[in-house]
Amino acid sequence: MKLDTTRRSREAMRTYLAAALDGCYIGEPTISPIEGGRTAAERQLAAFDARRYASRNHVTRGHVSRLSPYIRHGVLTLREVRDAIFARFGRSGESIYKFVFELAWHQFWQEVYAALGDGIYADIEDYKFSPPAWAMTLPEDVARAETGLVCMDETLRELYTTGYLHNHARMWFAAYLIHHRKVHWSVGERLFFAHLLDGNPPPNALSWQWVASTFASKPYYFNRQNIEKYTDGVWCRKCTADCPFNRTYDELADMLFER
Repeated sequence: MKLDTTRRSREAMRTYLAAALDGCYIGEPTISPIEGGRTAAERQLAAFDARRYASRNHVTRGHVSRLSPYIRHGVLTLREVRDAIFARFGRSGESIYKFVFELAWHQFWQEVYAALGDGIYADIEDYKFSPPAWAMTLPEDVARAETGLVCMDETLRELYTTGYLHNHARMWFAAYLIHHRKVHWSVGERLFFAHLLDGNPPPNALSWQWVASTFASKPYYFNRQNIEKYTDGVWCRKCTADCPFNRTYDELADMLFER
């Protein structure tokens, strides 16, 4: 009965928001499957087994916390999450260390934001390659999730319908948009911020700059082998496009970056 009540309340929420936001969206109105509130946050924290976090980089079967929306909106604090993990699993082990290290990154982004303010929305460093004439608008095929590349289109559809993306998928899409489509990182930053439930100004903007190389020692890019490895090839098997990522890293560097 409780589950049925929850379903009815979420359907009522969808109907209400669809009417209240009429004209602000296109397509069929949906609400994210991610539930908000303290109860849902505590449930998600209790379900997270930090000992399995070593598998986090795998998009389709990696064990990630999915706590970022609750941390972003202050439902859970970084200290609270850290202490809960230590209490359940102790302080030793590679997976525990890596997860707490990720919590520290959240704090680092906030410290950078405190120092730079809105400076995070401008190039912090020079590019580590000769930059092209950047496009400053989102290409229409990208906006519609119709690039023809299954990996990119399914990533975008997940973003639009759930408000969440695995971190590896975020990196792949950012690299595609910046380096392959030559779209300025700020365009992608705004796209993510508009849709991500965990969209937070400093980690969002600075992560896009990290991919672009204006907040890193080199640009981030990837090849098809990397996608296949961390998705078990599920996207690649469905894709019939002429894959722009099906090259070695040296070949990609020569293709993407003017030295």
